[in-house]
Amino acid sequence: MKQVIQNFKSGELYVGEVPMPSLQEKFVMVENKFSLISAGTERGTVGMGKASLLGKAKQRPDLVKQVLASVKKEGLKATFDKVKTKLDSLAALGYSSAGVVMASLDSNGEFQPGDRVACAGQNYASHSEVVSVPQNLVMKIPDNVSFEEASFTTLGGIAMQGVRQAEVQLGDNICVIGLGLLGQLTCQLLKANGSNVFGIDVSQGMVDLANETKVATALNRNDSNLIAAIENFTKGHGFDKVIITAAAPTNDPIVLSTEILRKKGQIIIVGAVPMEIPREPDFYRKELELKISTSYGPGRYDVSYEEEGHDYPYGYVRWTEKRNMEAFLGLLSNGGIDVKPLITHVFNIDDAEEAYDIVLGKVKERFIGILLEYPENETKTSTVIKSTNINATKEINIGFIGAGSFAQGYLIPAAQEMASLQTVVTSTGINAKSVADKFQFNTASTNANDVLNDESINTVFIATRHDTHAKYIVDALNAKKHVFVEKPLAMNYEELEQVKNAYDSVENKMLMVGFNRRFAPVTIALKKEFANIGEPLVMNFRVNAGFIPKDHWTQGEAGGGRIVGEICHFIDLMQFFTDAKPVKVYAECIATNNSQIKTDDNIAIVVKFSDGSLGNLTYVANADKALAKEHLEIFGAGKAGIIEDFRSGLIYKDNKEEKLKLSGKGQKEGVQSFIRALKEGTSSPISFESIYLTTLATLKIQDSIITGQFQTIE
Repeated sequence: MKQVIQNFKSGELYVGEVPMPSLQEKFVMVENKFSLISAGTERGTVGMGKASLLGKAKQRPDLVKQVLASVKKEGLKATFDKVKTKLDSLAALGYSSAGVVMASLDSNGEFQPGDRVACAGQNYASHSEVVSVPQNLVMKIPDNVSFEEASFTTLGGIAMQGVRQAEVQLGDNICVIGLGLLGQLTCQLLKANGSNVFGIDVSQGMVDLANETKVATALNRNDSNLIAAIENFTKGHGFDKVIITAAAPTNDPIVLSTEILRKKGQIIIVGAVPMEIPREPDFYRKELELKISTSYGPGRYDVSYEEEGHDYPYGYVRWTEKRNMEAFLGLLSNGGIDVKPLITHVFNIDDAEEAYDIVLGKVKERFIGILLEYPENETKTSTVIKSTNINATKEINIGFIGAGSFAQGYLIPAAQEMASLQTVVTSTGINAKSVADKFQFNTASTNANDVLNDESINTVFIATRHDTHAKYIVDALNAKKHVFVEKPLAMNYEELEQVKNAYDSVENKMLMVGFNRRFAPVTIALKKEFANIGEPLVMNFRVNAGFIPKDHWTQGEAGGGRIVGEICHFIDLMQFFTDAKPVKVYAECIATNNSQIKTDDNIAIVVKFSDGSLGNLTYVANADKALAKEHLEIFGAGKAGIIEDFRSGLIYKDNKEEKLKLSGKGQKEGVQSFIRALKEGTSSPISFESIYLTTLATLKIQDSIITGQFQTIE
């Protein structure tokens, strides 16, 4: 299918072929008819992509801070590789479209094939022939509203939320600063709500449009009579509210707002303006208020609402982002809003580059609402595309299911050195194409069956979200393929037994989990020191994991939490050092009234092993970031070993200290040891029994927290 794509590294913008997106639970697949280019937002997005590395850094100083912190933690090379992977990717554009439902897995049974719908959301309602959108970002279109009109719905939702934040009343005098597309819609909403509307913009064309359509009395910001006109409009009292919908490089809209508001008036910021507020003379003396409007409304940026499909109770949250957009569609239907005068251009998707030339100012034309149209196309439903450069199939031919930042940063580059890369599968077509181009996969797909049913693929790497691991492992083993899965192996007892049964049912197939730390150079060095000592070890592991919010996917249904998803690494490492089985665990987590803290992110665990060894793991998310992330101590046979963040180590023996300058967490070594074992026909670098017991131990840790008792691992 066709999609508007930008290469974030080079800034190149073009229409390319990508696989059709996959349909997930609580999502709706839609064949787009029209999508709206949001000129203000997309001009900034495209402009950032076209900027140099220094220019990108200037625009996102928050990301620069993250990079510097990563250099301090992980070193220059690891950080450089991570940034390079992020930059060298393809980005989707657009977030407001309308079309026809092709299929739906929404949990409410609300949508059926053939339904006319409006769609919202960055990376969902893209400029693409087919989109897959979360159910709470899909709205049915009234019969008398056209696809062209409905494609404005997302922008309408943003304007609607700004007006709601203003809490306008009949007869209020409201000023809208910024009369672009968002400002024009805001003026119409205010007019429909019975307000007296005044508009200001630096563009005379936008001022003229507002006056021509009579949605506001409008003047240019640079008009010498502006203040006098405002005084006459408000009868000398000043505005009750000012809604800023402009995107401005300076704080002039805020300064102007403080001057033209009445005492105790309000500023509502919808657009992107610098938040520099002068205290004197007006903000303080008039006792003004400032509010921020968050995009389409309640639910925005809430994973539970947007991705998992959980709605807010109608009686307690009257206006969610979906209900805002449904209200906008209602106004389109009853004539309260008219977007037809705002449509200045309609381009075929094939000519999208011409549309962006206008948006970026390369072609000097007056514009406001630019639509992209999607004619019928027989090839739009393809879930796979082939690369122009077909690589020869090697002894190990790999298919990747899932290819997030970790897979792109570590797993794929390591595998690429020793095997051929056949097919990569991700949920979105643009990401599949991006990864395929970057790492020279032969094909890109959004359907896992394109890997599972391909007889030329003998090895599958699984790097999806945690709740899908067990299913894909079972499917891949049943398809007679070797499997490397990024941790965890499974999320519960039922999944674990399903994996075990599938593994037991096939012969000569290897299954390995990406427990990379046992392959780290410093780990290997310490292992040699404690080999064959003939006595138990005592191990103290301290992990300063860092805070992750409760709404992050790793903490919810898809991730299963950090005990299953992260602590498994350290249970495996204890097994590696002891060459023994975990037989008993006990765990306690903190107790707190702080609702922001997930208590089992801060936990102390004791693990007893079959050889008598003892492991203590302190895992915290409430410490300072400056403290090293992982500090490991091993004691036994008159020796002591220390690992500091897998960047260095120490060995104490014979009353001497020996330094180990060995860095790396073993990601590359783990992948390549797996591939090497396949080529040589040797056993798995980590036995199935070991990865099974590690996973079982993490589940028993959860049980121990619940029961307050030691749990036996059988």
